[in-house]
Amino acid sequence: MKTSTMIKETDAKEATTNACKLCTPLGASLAFKGVKGAISLMHGSQGCSTYIRRYLISHYKEPIDIASSNFSEDTAIFGGGANLTQSVKNVIRQYEPELLGISTTCLSETIGDDVPMILKRVRMEDTERKFPPIVHVSTPSYTGTHADGYVAAVKSLVDSLAVARETDAENAPVNVFPGMYSPADLRYLKDILSDFGLNYRMLPDYSETLDGGPWTTYKKIPEGGISVEDIASMGSARASLEFGHVTRFGETAATLLSTRFGIPAYALPMPAGVKATDRLFDILSEFSGKPVPEKYRKERERLLDSYVDGHKYTFGARAVIYGEEDLVAGMFAFLTEIGVIPVLCASGGTSGRLAETIESLTPEGFDDEVTVMQAADFGEIEQAAMDIKVDLFVGNSKGYSVSRKLGVPLVRVGFPIHDRVGGPRLHHIGYRGCQELFDRIANAILERRQEESGVGYSYL
Repeated sequence: MKTSTMIKETDAKEATTNACKLCTPLGASLAFKGVKGAISLMHGSQGCSTYIRRYLISHYKEPIDIASSNFSEDTAIFGGGANLTQSVKNVIRQYEPELLGISTTCLSETIGDDVPMILKRVRMEDTERKFPPIVHVSTPSYTGTHADGYVAAVKSLVDSLAVARETDAENAPVNVFPGMYSPADLRYLKDILSDFGLNYRMLPDYSETLDGGPWTTYKKIPEGGISVEDIASMGSARASLEFGHVTRFGETAATLLSTRFGIPAYALPMPAGVKATDRLFDILSEFSGKPVPEKYRKERERLLDSYVDGHKYTFGARAVIYGEEDLVAGMFAFLTEIGVIPVLCASGGTSGRLAETIESLTPEGFDDEVTVMQAADFGEIEQAAMDIKVDLFVGNSKGYSVSRKLGVPLVRVGFPIHDRVGGPRLHHIGYRGCQELFDRIANAILERRQEESGVGYSYL
């Protein structure tokens, strides 16, 4: 059977209705939260940092500080050099960070502030102050999405800090660059790597900084994250594993290390679904020289058994997937594996590679028509979903109003999840993530059928 993938390119428009993306510096701020002792500073207006801080807090339910250079009307005209200089000194004095991550906003980029030059001048003029490593990343929102900002910040961290050192090849670490996964996903991935006995460096690692326990005393910077020293050691790794479907194209942290230090780079898809997870475990088994641990073999067996048990409920259901491009691609691969038909795949991303990625992930024999919307907003997603019969929405909380209007259940995944608790503890990857997602999707379909039934039912 022939696959028919209909691609919808979003036309240029004067206004966006509820964007299906978030600001680029938000992704950079998230990446910086995965570094031990780091503080994020945004070069721009206070409103930008306040918005992003509030957005992150709403999802992660953790205290998050993001400093600002606090642009004013005068700053926008005469430049923000003085503001950035003062804010850098203030943050270092008040927080004593181990790393300062600086991201730019639309305004500072538009007026053309030369941030590297400003930072160089700060150090030259204040020789008595002890400066921590300062990593700058250019993140104007008009050039990308929060996912792009995340990838750019990870690359900048490696670019600024990684160095080549002599090391024992057998004990050299494996670099791991995960996608924008939940803290629960990162903890699970770390468990997997440890169970294979691998020495690894994961960047970023916000598994604790954005999902920790209660404090008895206030901490300016939460504990957790990869250390600056461990990031430096990434230049002497034996290999790099980089996850993603779309955002790993172009120069990334892994390709930069490959070019600069000759470290082999392995590009892996988001490990959502049995097939993608099997690929991850095969590579880890090859690296470690060990078989897949029994506990994960059992997880896989239970997952396959649940597929058999619940396939009759998920098979043929029609779904809308939306969010960042890597998540949409990963969920497409997973949904087609469990018999769900993703009839609409939408993202605010503008890479131009989503459609070809979906095409490459389409399983053999899949003959349903799929609409792929790139650079989309929720106004367009709503209109497209109204024209096709769908049973399910899969995405973040920003699509709730559309799913509610259409009377279709929403299975919440990814970021942001503002209208439910537990977003940081959702699993999306590995056999465990597949199991939880499969159960949630099957139950969402069953619940809708149960509610629509004239008589209801108590047993399957």
